[in-house]
Amino acid sequence: MMGYLGFDGFTSTFQDKLFKGYDMEIHTQIFYTAVCSCLLSFTGLIMQGNLLVAIDFVSRHHDCFFDITLLSTLVSILLSCLWFGHPLSWEQCIGAVIVFGTLYARSFLNTKKKPLTLENTETRASSSPKANP
Repeated sequence: MMGYLGFDGFTSTFQDKLFKGYDMEIHTQIFYTAVCSCLLSFTGLIMQGNLLVAIDFVSRHHDCFFDITLLSTLVSILLSCLWFGHPLSWEQCIGAVIVFGTLYARSFLNTKKKPLTLENTETRASSSPKANP
């Protein structure tokens, strides 16, 4: 996961360098970056035997895409600041705190514990690890 976030943060800053050095449309970059990312991720999941596990996880946790997107955006900004030396002004820092704080709070508040129902109890009981005798 750390590798994914690191490469994701590197991608946006590398794209900025490509824009400055070559005459390239943003839609072309986004398309090829997304295709390469999908192929690499799909290949990695198949080779490790985790494709079905990943599909099962996403089907049970629909908010994971929001969390990953939020985290990758934060890592992109941090990587841009630290690696490439793009400083943030104090206004940008306040804006980042407000935006990411609000998104984190929204995500945190959406994950409040839901009331326990009979259906949830049966699901938890059947999926809990059994003790070895």
